[in-house]
Amino acid sequence: MASLKIPATIPLPEEDSEQLYKAFKGWGTNEGMIISILAHRNAAQRSFIRAVYAANYNKDLLKELDREFSGDFERAVMLWTLDPTERDAYLANESTKMFTKNIWVLVEIACTRPSLEFFKAKQAYHARYKTSLEEDVAYHTSGDVRKLLVPLVSTFRYDGNADEVNVKLARSEAKILHKKITEKAYTDEDLIRILTTRSKAQINATLNHFKDKFGSSINKFLKEDSNDDYVQLLKTAIKCLTYPEKYFEKVLRRAINKMGTDEWALTRVVTTRAEVDMERIKEEYLRRNSVPLDRAIAQDTSGDYKNMLLALLGHDHA
Repeated sequence: MASLKIPATIPLPEEDSEQLYKAFKGWGTNEGMIISILAHRNAAQRSFIRAVYAANYNKDLLKELDREFSGDFERAVMLWTLDPTERDAYLANESTKMFTKNIWVLVEIACTRPSLEFFKAKQAYHARYKTSLEEDVAYHTSGDVRKLLVPLVSTFRYDGNADEVNVKLARSEAKILHKKITEKAYTDEDLIRILTTRSKAQINATLNHFKDKFGSSINKFLKEDSNDDYVQLLKTAIKCLTYPEKYFEKVLRRAINKMGTDEWALTRVVTTRAEVDMERIKEEYLRRNSVPLDRAIAQDTSGDYKNMLLALLGHDHA
């Protein structure tokens, strides 16, 4: 369930486009108007607005936003206005260019998106960058990291559901995972094959069997080698595949609680999850931190940037 508040009566895309056009004109842009429109429209509505804006004014709405704004507010509005698959393509490409710092973003996208959505993001990547995501990931990585990341971004998982789980397979693959991890064979082909090809429902069943049989979760087994970058990547993939709301809560907690806010991480999570699972993330954040997420963000941000994020969380009282 999304947090996003959509007004009971939605203006037509023509009306929204006209209001946006007026917001850009005159002395100083009307940021409040931009937020009141874009932050309260879903992905399909935003796509219509972009198309109508281009048709009526012969201008690209994204370029208008880029020209008028800067900093964190601009990034938040731009990422939000993009189609979700375009946004993922953009974030993935950005990640390949900043690999040591942003490698986690690729794992996040590959492991938390439904299969078809991720496939469409890779198509958008083709169209925008004239290369494949797989090609760029392979080029920018090496060694163990490449061995995990390339199949992770190449896969087209069967989405599946709990009713379709193969219990016998889950038991046998839980044993395989335990054997490889106790041997510290973290780059073993079978371990990577299981995590990069099985459906999320199947992986959840396998990891539940793992915990029941061996007494701890797989990530607890990996904890002693947490300082290893590859193992951290492995743990991130597992968390994203099994408990995405816990993964995103941790990203937000670190983004807000560190010395100086990590606005890039904060913006990415809010804009990519507002229409997906933000309610679950907010519940997890409150459970973990005893502070509502909107209050934590309000205390840590300011101005139009704060107003945009709170609107996407459904707390701007619009």
